[in-house]
Amino acid sequence: MADLPTHTIVFEILTRLPAKDVGRSKSVCKQWYALLSTQDFVKIHCSRSVVSSNQRVLLIDDLTCSVRPIISNNNDYGPSSTVTFPFHHQNNDVSILSHLNGLLCVCLNHTYELLLWNPTTTAFKRLSTPDSHGFYINNLDAIGLYVDADDDYKVLHIKRRSGVLGVYVYSREVDSWRNIPFITRQEYLSPHFNWSAGTFCGGTLYFTVCECWIGGTNVVICFDVNSEQFKEISFPPKVLHQYL
Repeated sequence: MADLPTHTIVFEILTRLPAKDVGRSKSVCKQWYALLSTQDFVKIHCSRSVVSSNQRVLLIDDLTCSVRPIISNNNDYGPSSTVTFPFHHQNNDVSILSHLNGLLCVCLNHTYELLLWNPTTTAFKRLSTPDSHGFYINNLDAIGLYVDADDDYKVLHIKRRSGVLGVYVYSREVDSWRNIPFITRQEYLSPHFNWSAGTFCGGTLYFTVCECWIGGTNVVICFDVNSEQFKEISFPPKVLHQYL
């Protein structure tokens, strides 16, 4: 083992370890800490973790938070293990808003604060700031978690406040929020429209925006995470089946 190059140990061996063991390995030396903290390592580790035998589901109920392995053969769950919230909380006050590669964006419902949380390593980061960034209001806001071309994990926060829409991006790399422009139809600012959480796929975040009543307007708002441009696309047409 002592004869193996450090690069081989880190990228060929440690990328195959569970996340908890990777966290412990960071304390070996400063060189390992630096290498295990790079986006290249994180990307490779995540890609090797996405196998059917390594899938987990996080369950939050009124009293506990637990992780259970998914048994793909029979679509069942394995034995659960309890997860302790690392942040101050009250029973049933944590909402999961978005997720990506094992990282969660959650809201503490009693303070409205946004956090990034890794349930496996228990590490978390509060996103709230003194100038009112990083606070989430249910039924008014929308959240999307994504990674850009530079492998920087980011949070898109769409906020509706008194008829005014603001769009903000949090960067984990620079640890700050910034405002970006968003031109959309005025009616989408109304509370009569529900915004879904963002779904990240192929470099784009997708939000469904639906009017609250039957027969109302339904659209998809797309956000290109690299150009930071928005566009609107229509829902697929409904197919009416005739039964004879």
